Amino acid sequence: MAERSDEVKLLGMWASPFSRRIEIALTLKGVPFEFSEQDITNKSPLLLLSNPVHKKIPVLLHNGKPISESLVILEYIDDTWQNNPILPQDPYERATARFWAKFVDEQIYVSAMKVVGKIGEERDAVVEATRDLLKSLEKELVGKDFLGGKSLGFVDIVATLVAFWLMRTEEIVGVKVVPVEMFPEIHRWVKNLLELGVIKKCYPSRR
Repeated sequence: MAERSDEVKLLGMWASPFSRRIEIALTLKGVPFEFSEQDITNKSPLLLLSNPVHKKIPVLLHNGKPISESLVILEYIDDTWQNNPILPQDPYERATARFWAKFVDEQIYVSAMKVVGKIGEERDAVVEATRDLLKSLEKELVGKDFLGGKSLGFVDIVATLVAFWLMRTEEIVGVKVVPVEMFPEIHRWVKNLLELGVIKKCYPSRR
């Protein structure tokens, strides 16, 4: 178990949903950390040294040791600071949480990224494909306050990508990817998120 004297530094970017995940987890755990804003168009020597394989944010530096990739970092945080656990203790529930986290990153995010830059029928097709994926998340939320159940958990932290990044993308591209009439459970979940102090503290402000 980590001690309060540990040095924790996060290499991230204010607008990155992957970076924000780590901020949420550290804040939830009450872990003091230094945030180092990175310019992804002019990558710093520290970022390149800390993540030589992918050369991407976020990177967590814990006592000088780098951990890369947001899902890996979240699990590392949960293993290191064991108060306020974000992953379930039950092995089956943990596996299920990992499944949904991968689904958000490898299916929903990948599909939603294609919406940006598309126009006309091509964009309509991508929006429809993204909505089909979101329907699975919508069903998973029925009868729950959060994807983690009654409290904020691993999947909720990962899926803030949908709650904040995707819904802000709607404003940029001018099309509603997650309309409330089609996804009432997702919108209810977002409302629940915004009532949490940890989310309010880490919610990305407009610049």
